[in-house]
Amino acid sequence: MPYAPRTVSFLGHDPERRLKHYSIGTDHPQASPGLIAVTRRLALEVLEPEDIGFTIAHDGVSSAMALIYCWRAENELYSWLHAGPLDDPQAVVPIEGHEMTCVFELEVIDFERRAWIEHVLKDDDLDAYLAAALAEVAV
Repeated sequence: MPYAPRTVSFLGHDPERRLKHYSIGTDHPQASPGLIAVTRRLALEVLEPEDIGFTIAHDGVSSAMALIYCWRAENELYSWLHAGPLDDPQAVVPIEGHEMTCVFELEVIDFERRAWIEHVLKDDDLDAYLAAALAEVAV
């Protein structure tokens, strides 16, 4: 498959939880609204109320992906990855076996890793981490 850039967008913060939300679109600038909603709902189901992290709703070429990440034990990034049919985001299911991340998702993960190190591990400033967001970018 030839490379074609995809748009990574910051969708904002969850007003009731310490979560940031991102979207990656393939054929459109953002993931489908249905996938975005499913990703947010799944995050609330799998994460503990005190967890700090981020989500990625990614309309891939062949599947819809709802990806949830949180920081635990200071420097460990935990993940819950779900995938399903593009035309039915409600049907995403947990990925069993070998978990995966693609080059487009790594853009968000790398930004969040650097922000976590800078704001939380070095400066002990959780509010600064939560305020930091990756600017929209084509990757």
